[in-house]
Amino acid sequence: MSIALDDSRISGNSGEAESSSMLQKSIDLEFLKGESVLWTEKNVTYMGPFGKFPGKLVITRYRAVFLMDENAIQFDPWKLDLPLGQISRIEKVGGKSTSAAMMRGDDNYGFAILCKDHRVYRFACQPTSSGRKHVCDTLNRYSFPKSHDLQLFAFVHAAESPRTTRDGWKIYSPEKEYERLEITTSRLWKIVDINLEYKYSETYPRIFAIPTASFNEGKPFLKKLGEFRSKERIPVLSWINPSTLASITRCSQPMTGIAGRRSAEDELHLKHIMNANGHCRELLILDARPVVNAKLNKAKGGGYEENYANASLTFLNIHNIHVVRDALRRLVSTLIPRVDEKNYYKNLDESKWLNHIQSILEGAVKAVFTVETETQSVLIHCSDGWDRTAQLTSLAMLQLDPYYRTIEGFIVLIEKEWCSFGHKFGERIGHGDDTYNDSERAPIFVQFCDCVWQIMRQFPWAFQFNQELLIHILDELYACRYGTFLFNSEKIRHVDNKCAERTISLWTHVLDNKLKFYNPLYRERKQKVLFVNPTFCLLQVWTDYYARSNPHVVTPKHEDIQQPGVPFLNEKKQLMDDIIALEKATAPA
Repeated sequence: MSIALDDSRISGNSGEAESSSMLQKSIDLEFLKGESVLWTEKNVTYMGPFGKFPGKLVITRYRAVFLMDENAIQFDPWKLDLPLGQISRIEKVGGKSTSAAMMRGDDNYGFAILCKDHRVYRFACQPTSSGRKHVCDTLNRYSFPKSHDLQLFAFVHAAESPRTTRDGWKIYSPEKEYERLEITTSRLWKIVDINLEYKYSETYPRIFAIPTASFNEGKPFLKKLGEFRSKERIPVLSWINPSTLASITRCSQPMTGIAGRRSAEDELHLKHIMNANGHCRELLILDARPVVNAKLNKAKGGGYEENYANASLTFLNIHNIHVVRDALRRLVSTLIPRVDEKNYYKNLDESKWLNHIQSILEGAVKAVFTVETETQSVLIHCSDGWDRTAQLTSLAMLQLDPYYRTIEGFIVLIEKEWCSFGHKFGERIGHGDDTYNDSERAPIFVQFCDCVWQIMRQFPWAFQFNQELLIHILDELYACRYGTFLFNSEKIRHVDNKCAERTISLWTHVLDNKLKFYNPLYRERKQKVLFVNPTFCLLQVWTDYYARSNPHVVTPKHEDIQQPGVPFLNEKKQLMDDIIALEKATAPA
C-alpha cells in the first residue's frame, strides 16, 4: 500500500494524528498492513560515512525511515529503512551543555540508533526544539513493545492482512518429514506422541521419533529417561539414512552431577539407538562443549556420558553463548563504522569469530564422516541441546541430504531443528524487549547462517538458494514482521500465543518471492553428500552481511551491477541441462 504523507507530527503515545506544518512535497512510502505513522521529525541530519545528509525521519508502527532532503541534488535519491525490531537501543548524544556547540554547527546534539546486528546510525537534531525527545520516546516505545505492554508488530500486521492461499505455516509437517525419511514404515523407529500436549517436555516438539525398543519398554521407562536428561530433552531422532540406517540423534546433557549418578534407562536407550543401526559397532557421542565447561556443568548438577558401554565420547570445544556474543561484537567492530586497514587482520584474529566458525564446521564434518563413510550412528548434545546442538545437527544434515539444500528443504530444516526443537529465539534475540544487555542474548542462529554461507562458497552449485535468502532470513529474524521466530519454543509459539493463527509465516513471503532467492548455478543432485573442508585458510568474513552498512567495504547498490549477469547464468544452466539430457539420450544401453 503506497501512502503519500504530509509532514505532520504524530504523537508516539496516543497513535492519533495531530496536524502540524506541511512540507512543500509529500513523502511516498509503501506501507504494510497495520502500519501507520507515529511521528515525523524534520530538520534531522544523518551523520553518514560520506558526510552529513539533511532530511526528515518518519517513524511508523513498523519502521524508522530517514528520507534525504530533496535539495541535496548532488546525491542519488536515498533513504534509510530500518524495522524497529532490529533496534537494540537508542542513545541520546549531547545535552543542554552542548546546545551552544550545536548552534555553531558542531553536530554534537542528537541521538544514535544501535541495531541488534551491530549497525549504528547517528543523527543530529536542532537543540532549540523538543524533537529529539519525541523521536527517542516514540522509538523506545514501539521498538520494545513487550516492555511497554504493546503487541509485537507481527500480530498487528496479520490482523489486517488477508490470508493467502500459500500458507508458510504448513510447509513443515513432522509427519511428512518422517515419512520422507521412511520412519513411518520402519520397524526399528517409532513416532511417539507422549508430548502431544507438551507435558513431557515443554521445549520439545509435540511428536518425535525414538527406537521402537525404547518405546516398548513402556511409559515408566520414558519417564525415568526424561528425569535423567536436562529439561527432559531425551535422545530423539533428527535424521537417518534409510539405506544404511546410520542416524543422527540429539538431546541435552545427562544430569550425572558431581557424584557421577548413572541411569540404567539412559544407557539402555543409547544402546537401543546403536542397535537400530545394524552396521553400528559403537555409538559416537559428540559433546559440543569444551571439556572444561562440561566438567563445570557437572559440578552444577549436569554432566556427560562417562563409561557408557558401546559408546565413545568426543568433546568438540565449541564455546558458549557468552564467548560467541563477544566474538561477533569484536568482528563487527573491525568492519564498521570504519576499517583499520593497517591492523585489520590483527583485529580479525583477535575477534576469534572465524575460529568459532571453524570449530562448528569441524564438528559437523565429523558427524557427516561418521554417518556417511563409517555408517555409524551419532548422538549430539551440548548443555541444554538448543544452541550448539541445533547448529551441529542442521549443518550435518545439510551436508548429508540434498533435500535440505533446496529452498523448501532449507525451510523444513530450520523449522525442524531450530523452531520445533526449542531454540530460544525469544531470549537469544530479545524480540520487543528493551533489556539489551541481557546475558541470554547471543547470535547463535547468525553463526549457523554464517556456517551455511561458508559451505555455499565451497559448493556454489549445490544449493538452490543464494546468500540473499540467508540475509533476508536474518533481517526478518529481528524485524518482528512474521511470527516464525517469535518466542522460545513450539509450545509457546503455537499453543500459548497461537502464532500459526494470529501471525503470518516468513516462509509464505519467501515462497512467494522464490525467484529472488534462486541460485542460477544450482545443479540438482549432482552430488548427494557434501564433504566440507573446514580448514581455516578457506574461511572468509561474510562482509556482504556484517559490513553492508559500510560503503567503503560493500559497494552501494552492488546488486544492481551484478543483476544483469543472472539471465546469462540462467541461460548457461539451461544449455548445460540440455547437453546432459542429450548425452543421456544418445548413450549406449
